[in-house]
Amino acid sequence: MLFIIPYFLLELYFSLAVGSHIGFMGSVIWILVSFMIGMALLQNAHITIMKSFSSLAEGRLNGKSFHDASTAYLLGAILLIIPGVFSDFLGVIALLYSLYLQFGGTIPSVKNKTNIKNSNKQGDDNVIDVEIIECDTISNTKS
Repeated sequence: MLFIIPYFLLELYFSLAVGSHIGFMGSVIWILVSFMIGMALLQNAHITIMKSFSSLAEGRLNGKSFHDASTAYLLGAILLIIPGVFSDFLGVIALLYSLYLQFGGTIPSVKNKTNIKNSNKQGDDNVIDVEIIECDTISNTKS
């Protein structure tokens, strides 16, 4: 409740400031275009979330990043649907954060096991390599 009043004040300020620069028709076009983009993103959310889920299964994305990317994507789409410049700005930031997480924003916690097996190792994995040094306890006698 504490954040709603400052949010509405910022939304009103930025919408009036941008609207005074681009005019009434520009504002209407802005609202319609951002609404259509938000609706398209929301309609394709299941595809994006399934791609994130496959990245999670492949080990390129960990569980927390999967959750954060999916939540940021949905939040970004919803914020683009809400009319206003400030909500559009927050929606774009959320979508950029989602892209950042999907394209290398985190280091995967699970290593790919095929890369480990195909690395250039010498010998067998089950062999312990040791060196035995024998110490001669018999002293050399003079002849």
